[in-house]
Amino acid sequence: MSSLATSLMAPPAATTADAAPLPPILGTYKRQKPLLVRGEGVYVWDDAGRRYLDLVAGIAVVSLGHGDAGVRQAIEAQLATGLVHTSNLYRTGPGEALAAWLVAHTFADSVFFCNSGAEANEGAMKFARRWGRSTGHEQKVEIVALRGAFHGRLPGTLAATDRAAYRLPFEPLMGGVRIVERDLAALDAVLDPARTAAVIVEPIQGEGGVRVLDAEFLRGVRALTQERQVLLILDEIQCGLGRTGHFLAHEGVGVTPDILTVAKPIANGLPMGAILVAEAVGRAMQPGDHGTTFGGGPLLAAAALHVVQRLADPALLAHVREVGAWFGEQLRGVAARTGVVREVRGTGLMWGMDTHAPVSAIVGRAFDRGVLLVGAGEHTLRFVPPLTVTRAQLAEGLGVVEAVLREVGEG
Repeated sequence: MSSLATSLMAPPAATTADAAPLPPILGTYKRQKPLLVRGEGVYVWDDAGRRYLDLVAGIAVVSLGHGDAGVRQAIEAQLATGLVHTSNLYRTGPGEALAAWLVAHTFADSVFFCNSGAEANEGAMKFARRWGRSTGHEQKVEIVALRGAFHGRLPGTLAATDRAAYRLPFEPLMGGVRIVERDLAALDAVLDPARTAAVIVEPIQGEGGVRVLDAEFLRGVRALTQERQVLLILDEIQCGLGRTGHFLAHEGVGVTPDILTVAKPIANGLPMGAILVAEAVGRAMQPGDHGTTFGGGPLLAAAALHVVQRLADPALLAHVREVGAWFGEQLRGVAARTGVVREVRGTGLMWGMDTHAPVSAIVGRAFDRGVLLVGAGEHTLRFVPPLTVTRAQLAEGLGVVEAVLREVGEG
């Protein structure tokens, strides 16, 4: 390597004099030190044999729990065919079966499979712009997002994400995206039939602090977008697929989108996402307009078909509603007894608890006591356990959470 190339690649000496070597995995996450090696149900184990109650579920991903027998059987059955990947140049049975099931059980007329939530949202905004131009308005490409939103960390989704710490290091972001207050008057002031392609909304703002958007507000957004001939994109990456006690979160508030994005739990831990679209959007997309190498491959689709059928089971959804309501009441009880919690909010098995102390200290202490927790911002604890969790298991976690909150409150 030339001396010029070496000098360009080397960081300034002043910043590396005492720096530790880079880890093999790029340090974009602050990981807990123990090495997790096994999972079963709502528990995981580390390499020292210690068990942890998992109230994170891979951040709302492993909704059927770890090591689920049905998921494993679906994966093994597809592996036995030897057909793991073909690209989207060819048809496969699992992909077509999954798409047909989703179309039959949702508002959608067509589905596009991808690899993650951020890709699903990025694709949804791209689809909206394609549709906008197809209406005859060349400038109908603007995307409107809401204050408190988190839609991903790719160039487009980051522009629609309302958190300065995520945005500022990477500006300038993709243009044509506007963030407005969670207010119908604010939306009314910016939606322009000739300029606005879509409004993107999370029915529950997950990373934004587990904020459940009011049903009347969501219905108002739907009415306003229809009036202005603007698409409504619902981002159900985190709150969809059973998490609220409805198969899709919007089903519980009586709002139907034009585009819906899902991902996290769709394959119970395998990397997959999907963009569900109404007919008008689907007809605007043409061959070559979008693509993915891995999206909807036969192995992933086989697993996902099993998972979505399980997550749509009325008995499981009733369990989520009932256990979730009980859990919310228990969290409010913990808040009242400890005096260090500002607010508890949520629905189903997606809850947030605002704490006076930074959640990093709470998450760390709970980990040391054998419970996995995760934050949603600096002062919000987020609870998104597997949907199969029992009251007894939640009570186990609640005992640790209350003890840790008391410790933190005492200084």
